[in-house]
Amino acid sequence: MDVTEVPVSQGSKSKKKKNNNKKNKMKDVSQEGGEGSSGAEKSESGTAFPPTFSVSEIKNKQRRHLMFMKLKQEKRKQKLQIKKQKRKEREALGDKALPKEVPKTIENQRVFDETTVDPEDEEVAFDEGTDEFSAYFNGLTNPKVLITTSDRPRGRTVRFCRQLATVIPNAHVYYRRGLALKRIIPQCVARDFTYLIVINEDRHVPNGLVLCHLPDGPTAHFKVSSVRLRKEIKRLGKEPTEHYPEVILNNFSTRLGHSIGRLFAALFPQNPEFVGRQVATFHNQRDFIFFRFHRYIFKNEKKVGIQELGPRFTLKLRSLQKGTFDSKYGEYEWVLKRHEMDACRRKFQL
Repeated sequence: MDVTEVPVSQGSKSKKKKNNNKKNKMKDVSQEGGEGSSGAEKSESGTAFPPTFSVSEIKNKQRRHLMFMKLKQEKRKQKLQIKKQKRKEREALGDKALPKEVPKTIENQRVFDETTVDPEDEEVAFDEGTDEFSAYFNGLTNPKVLITTSDRPRGRTVRFCRQLATVIPNAHVYYRRGLALKRIIPQCVARDFTYLIVINEDRHVPNGLVLCHLPDGPTAHFKVSSVRLRKEIKRLGKEPTEHYPEVILNNFSTRLGHSIGRLFAALFPQNPEFVGRQVATFHNQRDFIFFRFHRYIFKNEKKVGIQELGPRFTLKLRSLQKGTFDSKYGEYEWVLKRHEMDACRRKFQL
């Protein structure tokens, strides 16, 4: 038999050719990737992008952040240009210009509530003349407030009570000493107190407030959040004086909100001393009650500035109970049911 010999050098050459072909292919791919990366850099540095471009496609975190900020600045500039054009058009048209568009918010898209209070309603006027606060609004009683805490309060809660006593006139701070509220209430009535305020805490932070009107109630339980003491407030003014402050109540429109507003109003005397220039504000927005304490300053005949005196905090109503505090046998007028009442974001209770 004839045997043909295959030289080994040819086989090695063929293998080397295959390896060289693979390397050439890898180089071509790397060159294509380099061109793509340079193209991406060009697109990143420029302002015009193809319609399919997305910032999230950039894998480098720093470049992605820079591109996002550039796009944000461009959108802001476009908005400013559109505003300037509209302003010039309105100035050119003068009285013939169309009225400004009112933006849609949760407040102006609020679901109508049947219990909204009409100030001219005879039924509301009759209820105001016969409710628990009628003696105060008729000038027969003066507010006197007792402020206490839960058992063994921490330093932050104690400081909050002391600062709250400087905001509310005729307020006195006493330590709880383990007494039950049912035993404290008769003692308060015997000493002519008209209000009992209990500050509860959790993890050394105030988280609850019980406001009980004496001697016949009602009793409201609030959740407390976003407490800021005086030292934690920026641009703080001087300490408040002993003058009676003015009281401002905003957006308490329903029957429930009306009763809560009267509950807050009865905390302060009806004869504010305008010399002190101090204002206590309870502002209701989306069923959150924001409390602020300010002093206003007259800069000139037209301009007025305000200084925040503190403290500040936010309240959320949890329940309203008839009569004085009774956790077991008390009759509740209203109780917050989160899953039912908070299902619609445009429906408010206060």
